[in-house]
Amino acid sequence: MIDITINLLIIFFIIGMFAGFFDSISGGGGLLTIPAMLMAGVPPLEALGTNKLQGIFGTGSATITFASKGHLDFKSLWPIALLCFISSIVGALIASHIPEQRLTVFIPYILILVALYFGLSKSISDIGKAPLLNFLILATLIYPIIGLYDGMFGPGAGSFYMLALLSLARLGIVQATAQTKLLNFSSNLGGFVFFCIIGAINWKIGLTMAIGQIIGSSIGARLAIKKGIHLIRPLLVTICIITAIKLLI
Repeated sequence: MIDITINLLIIFFIIGMFAGFFDSISGGGGLLTIPAMLMAGVPPLEALGTNKLQGIFGTGSATITFASKGHLDFKSLWPIALLCFISSIVGALIASHIPEQRLTVFIPYILILVALYFGLSKSISDIGKAPLLNFLILATLIYPIIGLYDGMFGPGAGSFYMLALLSLARLGIVQATAQTKLLNFSSNLGGFVFFCIIGAINWKIGLTMAIGQIIGSSIGARLAIKKGIHLIRPLLVTICIITAIKLLI
């Protein structure tokens, strides 16, 4: 049983704040939160569940910030968010019967390709273009598949949402970031429901990091709106590469 002291909670609060900042712009907050929990002695399954708990506060806060600035249309997006939520629960159920090593084999290499796309593509801009795929295919197939992956494993899910929104839906980068936060919130929530049911959550650590997440994600979302492609693109590339290296190691 981990000894939760005030000093430890302060550290987790600070980690949550930094994780929320990066998550709101490019994703990758789990690169900070999960290793920190494991180093503190939180069991792996409990660390994943606790990460989903604090993550819903960060992505939820960023979603609200983007929505308040007019970058989200909930009326058209809520059915997609619901599908991502459901598919994430299914993914979490599948993950409980599949060894994690089987899930991680190809992900690092895919993330490196995603980083190359974000870094080299000339089609990414602040202004949206005509989509390459039909909206119905994106809404009922592509996004829910990413939600399924988020429930099964998680690392890189935000980057995959961004890839789909930028390369297939061809949204402007700020709008794509805003929609990524909403969809990521939905699939995080689905995973949280599953871990909550099986009791794999440390509530003290999770809620402490959640407070930090709210602060960090609000700051990050406002910066993303203000700086646009000049801030989001380099952070996306960096986070994808760091995530890939971490998974390879």
